[in-house]
Amino acid sequence: MALRSNPTLRQRRLGAELRRMREQAGLGGSQLARALGINPAHVTQMESGKTGISVERLRTIAALCMCVNEPLIDALADIISGRDKGGWWEEYRGRLSQDFLEVAEIEGHARGLSVYTMAFIHGLLQTNAYASAVFARSYPPLPAHEVDLRAAFRLRRQHIIRSEATPFAAYIHEAALRMQFSGARAQAEQLGALLEASEQPNISIRVVLFDVDMIPLPNENFTYVEGPVQELDTVQADSGVGNLLFDAPAHTARFRSLLARIGSSALSEEESREFIRSIKKDMESKYA
Repeated sequence: MALRSNPTLRQRRLGAELRRMREQAGLGGSQLARALGINPAHVTQMESGKTGISVERLRTIAALCMCVNEPLIDALADIISGRDKGGWWEEYRGRLSQDFLEVAEIEGHARGLSVYTMAFIHGLLQTNAYASAVFARSYPPLPAHEVDLRAAFRLRRQHIIRSEATPFAAYIHEAALRMQFSGARAQAEQLGALLEASEQPNISIRVVLFDVDMIPLPNENFTYVEGPVQELDTVQADSGVGNLLFDAPAHTARFRSLLARIGSSALSEEESREFIRSIKKDMESKYA
């Protein structure tokens, strides 16, 4: 079987879970290879996502590793069964960086999404004008056609929540509500879009005020992505050098705890709507 030169995020995650399963059993790569009757290099390739495996081999590995977590095994089997089904984001391969594609891929397979944003409105809630303004402020500056491409891709990602298929909880810091990327008018339009989105049955938008005594967070903006089982949850965080992905149980548990803490401090949904309306009114007064 030919090796994949660029395995997808889900293919890499499957490999990481195979490695985690092996390590929890206290087996070395060579030991597992011997038990499977394959070359140790093949184990390395499976665990890096560079080569695929069958559902039957997955279950054999699970048995050898004494893994009895059937929901996890079934979820991994589902990844294998659907691993070659590319999503709409594949149309952009070669036109946008891997980071863009991976964000769309992880959202596209999510069972639920929870986000915290402090510096800007989350991409799944941005208007076209707001998204374009954010990308136009990249440094070094992007050509106009690249700004348009990124904004169009960002808006296409929004189908996952606009279709009401995926539960979406957004915790937005007051700073993001007041930060202007393209003037008061565009910001007021963005706030209006937030109010409209908050009326969807699958979308919850709650505001974290400036005066809330928050603990220091590891990232200003992050997304908690629910998998089919908790063991397959992932956290995606923004950084100046690209996306950061966390999937170790200790990391995901930490972010779940942070979300609970944020949720306990945020305004209610209705209070948040009223607060957003008040800022929108202030923005509108600047250009009326």
